Amino acid sequence: MSDLRDTAFASKAWPFEEARKVLKRYEKTDPEKGYVLFQTGYGPSGLPHIGTFGEVARTTMVRRAFEMLSDIPTKLICFSDDMDGFRKVPGNVPMQEELAEDLNLPLTKVRDPFGTYEGFAQHNNAKLCEFLDGFGFEYEFASATEYYTSGKFDETLMVALERFEKIQEIMLPTLGEERRATYSCFLPVSPKTGHVLQVPTLERNVAKGTIVYEEPDGERIEIPVTGGNVKMQWKPDWAMRWAALGVDYEMSGKDLIDSVTQSSKITRALGQRPPESLSYELFNDELGQKISKSKGNGLSMEDWLTYAAPESLQYFMFQKPKTAKRLHFDVIPKAVDEYHQQLRGYGDQDAKQRLANPVFHIHGHNVPTSNLVVPFAMLLNLASVAGAEEKEHLWGFIQRYAPDASPETHPDLDAAAGFAVRYYNDFVKPTKTYREATDVERSALSDLANALKSPEAALAAIAKKNEIVGRDDPLPDPDFSDDEFLQSIVFAIGKIHGIEPLRNWFSTLYEVLLGASQGPRFGGFVALYGVKETIQLIDDALDGKLV
Repeated sequence: MSDLRDTAFASKAWPFEEARKVLKRYEKTDPEKGYVLFQTGYGPSGLPHIGTFGEVARTTMVRRAFEMLSDIPTKLICFSDDMDGFRKVPGNVPMQEELAEDLNLPLTKVRDPFGTYEGFAQHNNAKLCEFLDGFGFEYEFASATEYYTSGKFDETLMVALERFEKIQEIMLPTLGEERRATYSCFLPVSPKTGHVLQVPTLERNVAKGTIVYEEPDGERIEIPVTGGNVKMQWKPDWAMRWAALGVDYEMSGKDLIDSVTQSSKITRALGQRPPESLSYELFNDELGQKISKSKGNGLSMEDWLTYAAPESLQYFMFQKPKTAKRLHFDVIPKAVDEYHQQLRGYGDQDAKQRLANPVFHIHGHNVPTSNLVVPFAMLLNLASVAGAEEKEHLWGFIQRYAPDASPETHPDLDAAAGFAVRYYNDFVKPTKTYREATDVERSALSDLANALKSPEAALAAIAKKNEIVGRDDPLPDPDFSDDEFLQSIVFAIGKIHGIEPLRNWFSTLYEVLLGASQGPRFGGFVALYGVKETIQLIDDALDGKLV
C-alpha cells in the first residue's frame, strides 16, 4: 500500500492534484470534526441537469484520490439550496400559470407541477437522489430548509448577525448602486405571505438575535435570524454553510469564480477557513450556449442513460474539467468507445499508468473487464445499413463476427446493441443522407466489390498497390473474416485509383454506402456486416438504390 500511496502522491491526474490541496490543510493536525468534508451544491429551482451530476461525479473522484493519500475519514454532502426564493418559472415544466402564483416562496413551499411530491424542490431533490443512487455514489443529502429550520445553522447565523457590518462591507462594493441601497445579507421569510423577501435590514439586536425589516405593506416586523425565520443571500449563504459545516472542498463552475472569491472572504469574516476549490469550465449545448436548468437545453441525465451505459457519462465528466465541452447527443458514441478503450488498456498498465487512467477514477480498484468486442460506433453503422429496429436484429451479425459472444456472456455488448438501435432510430435515421458516387468513385467501388469476391482478386489488388507505392512486401494470407486483411483491400483500392488524400476514399465509403459523413474502420465493418452483404451494398449504391 505504501508503494501505491507514493505513486498516488506523484500522480499528475487532476483528482490527485486536487486531493493534495485538501491534504495540505491537515499536514500538521487532523480535522477537529474527525473527517474531511467534501460538498457539492445544487439549486432545485429547476429539474436536475447533467452539470449537477458532473459535479458530484468529479467531487467523488477527488474524494477517492484523497482516500488513497490519507487515512483521515471522509464525508460527501450533496447540499440542496431548497429554501431559496422561487424567482423564475422554468420553461420546461407544466403548470406555468399556477407556478407563477408561487413566485418568491421558498422552493420547498412551491407546488409540485408533476403532482408527485409535497413541493417543487422535494420533487427535484428526489430526482437528483434517484440518479445519484443509481450511480452508486456514497453521499449524504442535505436540505437547506431542514438545516435552517432545525437549528443546525443557528450558531453560525448568530455569528453572522454579530459580524453583519463586515459581511456588508465585503458585499456592497460588488453590487450596483441601486442594489447597494437595499441590500442585506439576511432575507426574512415573511410571516404574512411566506415569501423570501429581499428587503433592507433596518435594525439589528445581537443580544436578542433579531433583525427588524419592513414588509411590502409598510409594517415593521422583528424576527429572529435563527430557526428558519431568515435565509441568507446567495454568497453569504454559501460562506455560512462552509463555516457552519467545516467544508474542506467544493468545486464550482467558472461562472461562479467571483462568488467563490466573495464567499471565501465572508467565511474568513465568520472566523473560519474557506474550502479548497476547483473552477471547472461549463458545458455548452449544440449551439455553444451554456446549458441551463430553466431553458432545459443540453442533455439531461435521463437523455444520456437512454443511449449509453452510466460509466460512459462518468468517463465524459472525467475528461479535462478545466476545458469547455460541447454536451450534445453526438458526443455519446465517442465517449462509449473511448471508455471501453481505456478499460481494455487498464489490465496491461503499471501502477502509474493505472492511476492516470480515467477508469480508475470511475471504478476505484474494482475496474471491470470490457466485453464490448464490437465498438459502439460500429454497432451504429451496422444498425444503419441493417435498418435495425430491435437489438436482436444485430446479434446475427455480431455472432458471425464473434462466435463466442452472446447476450448472456457479453452483457455490455448486449446493452450496447440496444443503445445503438435506439440511438440510430432517434438521431441517425432522420438525418441519414446518401449521395451518388462520382465517375472515379464508381470505378473504385466497383473494383472494391470485385476484390471482395475472391482471394485472387484481393491479392492482385494488394500487389498492385505495393507496386504503386514502391514496396515489395510479401502478400498476406487471404482471410475474409480478418479485419486487417479486409482493411488492406480497402486501402489498396483507394491507392490504385489515386484518391488523395486517402481519407477522401473513406469519406466516399461513408457517404455513398452508409449515408453518413463519418464512420468506422471500414475493414472491421465489412467483417461485421459480412463480405457478401457488403458487395450487395456496393451494388445497390451503384444501381442508385440507396439515394
